[in-house]
Amino acid sequence: MPLLAVNNLKKSFVTRVLFEGVSFEVSEGDHIGFIGVNGCGKSTLFAVIEGREPYDEGSVSVTRDTVIGSMEQTVRAEGSTLYEYAESVFSGLVSIESELEGINEKLEELGADEKLIERQHRLRERFEDGGGLTFRARTRSTLLGLGFTEEELKKDVSLFSGGQRNKAQLARLLLSGANLLLLDEPTNHLDIKAIEWLESFLSSYRGAFIVISHDRYFLDKVTNRTMELKDRKLYKSKGNYSRHMELRATARELELRRYLRAKKEIRRIEGMVEQQRRWGQEHNFVTAAHKQKAADRIRETLVEPERDPASIHFSFTAKEGGGNDVIIVKGLSKSFDGKKVFSGVDMLVKKGEKVFLLGDNGCGKTTLLNIIAGRLRPTEGTSVLGAHIEPAYYEQTMTSLDPENTVLEEVWDKYFNTISHRDIRNALGAFLFRGDEVEKKIALLSGGEKARVQLLKLMLTRANLLLLDEPTNHLDIASREALESALDEYDGTMLVVTHDRYLVNRLADRILHMTKDGLTEYVGGYDDYLEAVQNGGEGPSGSAEKPLSASAASYRERKELRSDITKAKTAVSRAEKAIEEAETELHGVNLKLASPEYSSDYVKAGELSKRADEISKRLEALYSEWESASARLADLVPDENEKQA
Repeated sequence: MPLLAVNNLKKSFVTRVLFEGVSFEVSEGDHIGFIGVNGCGKSTLFAVIEGREPYDEGSVSVTRDTVIGSMEQTVRAEGSTLYEYAESVFSGLVSIESELEGINEKLEELGADEKLIERQHRLRERFEDGGGLTFRARTRSTLLGLGFTEEELKKDVSLFSGGQRNKAQLARLLLSGANLLLLDEPTNHLDIKAIEWLESFLSSYRGAFIVISHDRYFLDKVTNRTMELKDRKLYKSKGNYSRHMELRATARELELRRYLRAKKEIRRIEGMVEQQRRWGQEHNFVTAAHKQKAADRIRETLVEPERDPASIHFSFTAKEGGGNDVIIVKGLSKSFDGKKVFSGVDMLVKKGEKVFLLGDNGCGKTTLLNIIAGRLRPTEGTSVLGAHIEPAYYEQTMTSLDPENTVLEEVWDKYFNTISHRDIRNALGAFLFRGDEVEKKIALLSGGEKARVQLLKLMLTRANLLLLDEPTNHLDIASREALESALDEYDGTMLVVTHDRYLVNRLADRILHMTKDGLTEYVGGYDDYLEAVQNGGEGPSGSAEKPLSASAASYRERKELRSDITKAKTAVSRAEKAIEEAETELHGVNLKLASPEYSSDYVKAGELSKRADEISKRLEALYSEWESASARLADLVPDENEKQA
C-alpha cells in the first residue's frame, strides 16, 4: 500500500500553470530523485504535499501510518541552540510533560481529585508510549553521533555554517520517526565528506524519500526511481538519474524518428499531389484529392516531439600566449590573526591543464584561490603566475556584482569600450536574459540568475586562466551541463574548487586534495581519486610520478569518447534544425503553387516547381546527413541490449 498517492494534481500562480496532470505514488522503500529546471515547481509540489500550499485540481492522499518529515533549503531557527532546535521535534512530548507538571502541582495543592488523576494517568501513558522517558537522551546522542561536540549543543544555530545547519536538520529527521522524507537540495553547503555521509545514510534508509537535487553524482548514488518535472508535466522512470536520462533520450529519439518519417511521407505524398494538379486532367484532380486526404490523415496524428527547455549556450575562448608554467606555488602558508589556515602548499599547474582542488570545508581552498588570484597576500611562501597569463576569477559569494545595477548595466559598464550594445544584448540572450529581463536589478535576481550573470562576465574576459570557486552552485542540471560543455572545449588553463563530483569526473586531468598541511596529487577524475584513496594511493604533495590505476590509465580515452559524443549530438541537432528550416521553406513554396496566382501562370509555376525540386533534393541530403549522425551517435552510446550483452 502506498505511503503517498498524488492524482491528477494541478497548481497555478495567477495566470501561470506550474504543473498539471501530475500523478504518482510513493511506496515503502522508494528512493526517488526529483529533477527539473529552476522555477519549474518542484519545491511548490513539496509544499502542496505537506499542506503548506493549496492546489487547483486533483488530490493528495496519505495513509494513516505515513509520517512525513521534510528538509528545506533554509533552516529557520533564530534564537535557538542546536540542542533546542533538534529537541523541538518532540514539542508534543514537551507540552505533555509541562501539563503533567502542572497537574502534579495542583494535586499537591488540592489533594486527591478524581478528574485530575484520570487526566494524569492518560497523559502519562501517552508520554511514555511516545518515548517521553528517552527523547532527551536520544536527542543528545543523535547530535553527537552526527559529529557535533558537547560545546556545539549549546551554540546558537544561526552561528553554524550552511553544512552544519543541514546536519542539524538531518538530526531532526532522524528523531522524528518519519517514514517519508521530503528533501529539498540537502547537499547545499555540504563538503564532499558530509555529502558522502548523507549518501551512506540515505542509501541504507529503510523508509521512503523524495529528494530534489541538481547533484547528479549524488542522485546516482541514492535513488532507485526518478521523476522529472518538465513543461508542466511529470515524467517518471525506474532507475537513478543516469538511467532516467538514458530512457528519456531513447524515448525522444524514437519519437523524433517517427515524427521525421511521418513528415517525410507527408512531403512525398504532397509532392505527388502537386504533380497531379499540374497535369491538370480531371482524373488527376481526383487522384490529387485522394492523396491529399491520405496526407491529412497522417498530419492529424502528427505530434511534434518535446523540445528541451531553454538552457544557456556559451563558450570560453582563451587569449593566445603564455608559457608552459601557468601557476607556480612554493612553500605557501596563510594565517589569520595568528591562526593557521594551511601551510606547506606547493603547486605547479601547466598550460592547458584542468586541475581540481578538493578538500573539507574550512581547509583553505577558497583562501588559496584568492592568493593565486592576487586578492590576498600569503603569510609565507610565494605564488606566481607565468608570463602573459591573464586570470579571471569566479567567486561563489558573487559579491562583485553591484546589487543596484540592472543586468544590462552590470555587463555594459565593464565592456562598453570593447563590445557593442547589440552584441552584449545578444550575449545576455544566450544566457536567458531576454526582453525586459535585462532591466531587472541584480538585487532581485535568484542565485541561479546571479550565477549566469557572473559566468557571462567571465566568458567575455577571454582570460587564459580560469580560477573558479564552486561554479555550479545555484545552477540547475541543464545549466550545469552547458557549463561543462563550455569548460570541456575551453583551451586555456583551469583551477577549480568544487564539491560537484560529476563535474570533476567529466573534466579533471588532475585532482589536488587539500588539507591544512598541504596538497596530495591524484591523476584522473573523481572515481580515479576514490580508487587511489581506497588502495592507499595517497602520496606526498608534488610527487613527480605516481603509478596510475587501470581506470586512470584509460582516463584520456574516456574524455575523448565524451568529446566525440558531444560532437555527434551537435551534428544531430544541426541536421534536425536544417531539416526543419528546409521543410518550412518547402511548405511555403507548395502553398504558393496551390494558390490561383501561381497555378494559372505557367512561367511562375515552373520556377516554383524547380525551386521545390531543389529543396526536396536538399532535404534528401539532409535526411541522409541526419541518419549518418544518428548512427554515429548510436555507435558511441550503445543501446541497453548491447550493454547487457
